[in-house]
Amino acid sequence: MPAGFRFLDLDPQPDVISPFRVQESRATLGNLNYGGIARLEHGVSVADANADLARMLPIWLDAWPAGGTTREAAAEWRVAPALVPLKDDVVGGVTRMLWLLMATVGAVLLIACANVANLLLARADARRQELAVRAALGAGRKTIAAELLRECLVLGLLGGAAGLALAHGGIELLAALTPPNLPRAEDISLDAPVLVFAVVAALASSAAFGSIPALKHSFGPGPIPAAGTFTRSSSRERHRTRHALMAVQVALSLVLLVGAGLMIRTFHALGAVDPGFSRPEEVQLMRIFIPPGAVQDHARSTRIQRDILERINALLGVTAAGFGGLPLGGSGGALGGSVDVEDRPDVAGSGPAVRFDFASPGHLEALGTRLVAGRGLSWADTDEARRVVLVSENLASDLWGDPRAAIGKRIRWQSPWESPDASNAWHEIVGIVQDVHQELYEPAPPTVYRPVAVSDLRAAAYAIRSRRAGTEGFVNELREVVRASHPDLPVLEVRTLEDVYAVSLARTSFMLVLVGIAGAMALFLSVVGIYAVVSYVVSQRSREIGIRLALGAQPAAVKRRIVLRTLAVASFGLGAGLIAAGGASRVAASLLFDVRPLDPLTYLSVLALLLGAIAAAAYLPARSASRVDPVQTLRAE
Repeated sequence: MPAGFRFLDLDPQPDVISPFRVQESRATLGNLNYGGIARLEHGVSVADANADLARMLPIWLDAWPAGGTTREAAAEWRVAPALVPLKDDVVGGVTRMLWLLMATVGAVLLIACANVANLLLARADARRQELAVRAALGAGRKTIAAELLRECLVLGLLGGAAGLALAHGGIELLAALTPPNLPRAEDISLDAPVLVFAVVAALASSAAFGSIPALKHSFGPGPIPAAGTFTRSSSRERHRTRHALMAVQVALSLVLLVGAGLMIRTFHALGAVDPGFSRPEEVQLMRIFIPPGAVQDHARSTRIQRDILERINALLGVTAAGFGGLPLGGSGGALGGSVDVEDRPDVAGSGPAVRFDFASPGHLEALGTRLVAGRGLSWADTDEARRVVLVSENLASDLWGDPRAAIGKRIRWQSPWESPDASNAWHEIVGIVQDVHQELYEPAPPTVYRPVAVSDLRAAAYAIRSRRAGTEGFVNELREVVRASHPDLPVLEVRTLEDVYAVSLARTSFMLVLVGIAGAMALFLSVVGIYAVVSYVVSQRSREIGIRLALGAQPAAVKRRIVLRTLAVASFGLGAGLIAAGGASRVAASLLFDVRPLDPLTYLSVLALLLGAIAAAAYLPARSASRVDPVQTLRAE
């Protein structure tokens, strides 16, 4: 294959790709283990292909041996075609997240543009004397507007160049934060499309917002006024523009800060979920697969797995070890329908969807999954083929109310992966264990744990509890243990349970960091912009403030007046921001967990933060204004 070839859903990528061989003698109706990919003919839609597959399903039922089930039972599985486009399958789960990130970046850009436009307005006001002199010397309004716009474009290009330089280093940070389930994350780079987009965005934003002062000061009615020639109408017009831009900054900042607050609350809620295991940093995970080419005897493969486990238990620092299904989608397990309860005909076919898993002795102890009642599984259960199981606490509660009441009860199920004799027999419940999550965002599935199979145990996921977990020396010892049992077996997917847990939180932490950075930038830009505008307004009104102080106004009253006027302008932005944040948070509801989109605590906290920041930004220039010397002001008069 080409050097750049990769499977989109595999990590790490394989070095060797071998052809898949179907053994027709072992192919049965119940062997539903594989996904497929197909290229549709030109003009054929997904709906057409689904209809064709629906036509084939009755043919499929008659084409293969029944195996571990019956054709009648297979007909009740309600199998239906479910083709989806490959693009949707690859990026469908993160599309909304990426669009929300794009909207977040756009909001920050709008805040920055509104900030710059406000500052340019203030700068152009300060240059009115210069602009009036130019007009008097013969410069036309178009010439003055073009020069102001050129200045904005130069500033925009310089800012864009600085942004690209920062982005070059930021990509490395982004790569470190990117969740593993973000498709094509390794392709993120500063390529030609990114450069073109950055240049176009810089030019477009500079032209759009830089044209505001150019138009106001060059195409307004009448001659360009010189400094000191204030009129009430022109003053109000300038104030309305500044106030509108200030309100836009505040509104967008509130939206981004609410988003950051909701993500913080979500991350905290996910961290409070009991995943069904404890101290994951002390649990080392690995997988062992015994290929048929290495060991052909099924019974011997089981003996090798047990021998590896015994050797692991003998290592220094190991307090518990076992193999079986892992939490958070780590390995093993499958939903297999509902269970029947002995002497409970009302439960037949109507119970909760159950996950079936297996566990060796010591496996749940190694994970840190609590035993709620009864006993755990033993090797005697496996060696003597006892029909015993453990069930999760939520399954026992659903069926019997009190989990401890499930001890001694018997259940059965029909599984397409087992023979009817094995799965349709009654199994006694000997223990109740803590609920284990397979997805932190979803409730823990009701689970049945069975003893490991003696007949064919080729693949096993190991969990080893030790304070040495994750260290290179401990991993090397584990490899030596496997090599001592069989020299040709590779050790796969070596990681800690904490790594698996971190991956399950990766999507939320990724959004939290990026939205948090955007919220912090928005707050910073808004505070700087408000401070700059208020400082300019105060400097323009220094003569008025000096006269007020000379006539007996108190400095505290001057400060209070400036701060309250700023807060009054910001209140319009806060009101609009609350409405926009309510709509945006509902759109992003799929990214939240155990947090309402209209969470009162988040909204009140953000309002308090913004009000405090705006008040501080207005207070600093207000304090300077209150210190104006009235004598100097009157002397200047």
